[in-house]
Amino acid sequence: MTRLKRFSAFLVVALMATAAGCAGTSTKQSTGAYLDDSVITTKVKTAIFNEPSLSVNDIKVETDKNVVALSGMVGSSADMNKAVALARAVPGVASVKNNMQLK
Repeated sequence: MTRLKRFSAFLVVALMATAAGCAGTSTKQSTGAYLDDSVITTKVKTAIFNEPSLSVNDIKVETDKNVVALSGMVGSSADMNKAVALARAVPGVASVKNNMQLK
């Protein structure tokens, strides 16, 4: 019976340590938040890809805590405004940082 109790205690401690690894800290996102940001990034890239006037290869999209940062080179200020508008329209985006530059 003692072996069973020891094994059970070890198993509980191992599960708690594993669950703690998924939690976020002040400098690191939790696994769920990272996945949410990845989904937002993918949706923004898809929206830019589906816009014929924009090149998804020229615009870099990064998301951190639901804040989308757009960077790269675009051909005109109209393209820049269009990319920002597309990013803002994606559900879950809290705000958009425009770091794009004109070619």
